[in-house]
Amino acid sequence: MSDVLLFHHALGRNEGLEAFADELRQAGHTVHTPDLFEGRTFGTIAEGVAYAKETGWDEIMARGRRAAEALPNELVYSGFSLGVVPAQMLAQTRAGATGALFFYSCLPPEEFGEWPAGLPVQIHGADADPIFIDEGDVDAARELVGIADDAELFLYPGDQHYFADSSLPSYDAEATRLLTERVLAFLARVG
Repeated sequence: MSDVLLFHHALGRNEGLEAFADELRQAGHTVHTPDLFEGRTFGTIAEGVAYAKETGWDEIMARGRRAAEALPNELVYSGFSLGVVPAQMLAQTRAGATGALFFYSCLPPEEFGEWPAGLPVQIHGADADPIFIDEGDVDAARELVGIADDAELFLYPGDQHYFADSSLPSYDAEATRLLTERVLAFLARVG
């Protein structure tokens, strides 16, 4: 079984994140869901991103590092959208990572140096999501798939950014079922 560090998106640590984490837990995995926003939640992506900018990206990243410090090195680093930033940073810079799961976002791998040899990664996004497609995340994901030894990019039909968050109107049950199936297979393989 895998030990997973799962970072939330710009709306904060909400019911949808906890529901997803609980599905992974029910499959036998240990899932940690630290709060990068110190209890705050937001109604829109813009509000959450504004909070992150006001707090400072360095502080958000430091909160991610501190969350990881209390855990073993052998982790699957994962994140939803904004949460991909600390997840990808830790996957690329903290020794011992066993895998990486990026939902709705991906940064160019050179952002944090080289992608670690042999580190498996899955990236999931919607094929018409204006944030994932138009802001360069899908390009970064394709670049990562091209250089990593073990990488998969999964695109789901739809234009919703937070399609796997069951607490939001953007939720797509069928896409989430397939995403969860793929994630559980990944975790079983790397755990």
